[in-house]
Amino acid sequence: MAEVPLLEVLRRPIITEKSTALAGEGKYVFEVHPDANKLQIKEAVERAFNVEVAAVNTCWVKGKFRRVGRNRGRTSPWKKAVVTLKPGYRIDLFEGV
Repeated sequence: MAEVPLLEVLRRPIITEKSTALAGEGKYVFEVHPDANKLQIKEAVERAFNVEVAAVNTCWVKGKFRRVGRNRGRTSPWKKAVVTLKPGYRIDLFEGV
């Protein structure tokens, strides 16, 4: 497995009702590069937001079946990371959403 460049590890923050509730507990959710491992995700978050990460949990989100008229298709699967920060740290990107 090749090393993923640091700038490509974090794709986008996931802003949903559930992830917003987790932010109150110091947990933030991101879509990440499919080949990124937990150590790369931790380093990317620490450098991007100047925080300290306590834990990283990852999982794969399966693609969903979608229809447009008569055509059926499937959305792409993607990798999700839940990043837990050490006490006293927070990411202001998610505030006021």
